[in-house]
Amino acid sequence: MDTTALVNALRQDLARAAEVGGEDVKAAAERLLLALDPALRLTLMDALSQAGAEVSAALPGVVVSVRLQGREPVFVVEGAPAAAAADQPEDNFDDDGESNARITLRIPETLKARAETLAARRGQSLNTWLVAAARAAAADRPHYSGESLHGFPGRRMKGWVR
Repeated sequence: MDTTALVNALRQDLARAAEVGGEDVKAAAERLLLALDPALRLTLMDALSQAGAEVSAALPGVVVSVRLQGREPVFVVEGAPAAAAADQPEDNFDDDGESNARITLRIPETLKARAETLAARRGQSLNTWLVAAARAAAADRPHYSGESLHGFPGRRMKGWVR
């Protein structure tokens, strides 16, 4: 990010404001602006760092940091986007050639933890496991088919019940 343009714009605004006070005020403002340049850059860096921290807090598994490259700050993003992208095919189609849709699902934390455990046992991502569960439910498979409601092998029972 080019902060030089921002610092220069502030310098010009202050110089224009100082012109109202005459030559002495204008000269004092120019000296003050030269002294304030490092403080302005540091303040901008602090604001950008705070913004990066807020973005990091809002995106689980993602860390946004600000680093200096020369005199200019640069955003560095590390974390989950690559992992999330690996779960979705790049062309946004599933294995059957059907296009994918994105939804937001709000579920209790305990249910999410249980679903993550079940997905991990099958070596699947939570997304893949949820898609399989939704497909099984949408297919309205009967309980006696040998599969549970979640579309995974269930327990068959044989015999008679009184």
